[in-house]
Amino acid sequence: MHIVSIKEMPKETIVDFFNRYWGSPKMVISSGIYDCSTLDGFVALNEGYKIIGLITYIFRDGQCEIISLDSLEERKGIGTALMKKVEKVAAEYHCKRITLITTNDNLLALKFYQKRGYMISHIHRFAVEKARKVKPEIPLIGNDGIPIRDEIGLECDLTDGT
Repeated sequence: MHIVSIKEMPKETIVDFFNRYWGSPKMVISSGIYDCSTLDGFVALNEGYKIIGLITYIFRDGQCEIISLDSLEERKGIGTALMKKVEKVAAEYHCKRITLITTNDNLLALKFYQKRGYMISHIHRFAVEKARKVKPEIPLIGNDGIPIRDEIGLECDLTDGT
């Protein structure tokens, strides 16, 4: 696996990735509306230089917010490697914490982040219903048949060594 800056990849490759896995590069969450193809991030590539993972993030108010994280091959360390790259950059920028948002149906993500020291910080009830007004292609039903309704915020404090 090779990890490179998203800026090293052709923009059309990144746009195609988000179109395929998210319906579009537009990410609508309670913290804002983002074009993920324009954000900072890292890409994990396999030996054939195909994308197997991608993470995007922003810096705001002394914090780093992860906007998207995709690992196309589960349990191979791709998501962990991408998270470590962002955590390293956040520490270099003297961020006090890293935050992120996932949806209520994404039980794998909740497990993944909590195992890495992230804690639930808040729940935005019905936030996804509001997001669908801007991005109607967000599905109604998610993983394991769970209706997608709420956003769950998680965070990791970088000042306490976790």
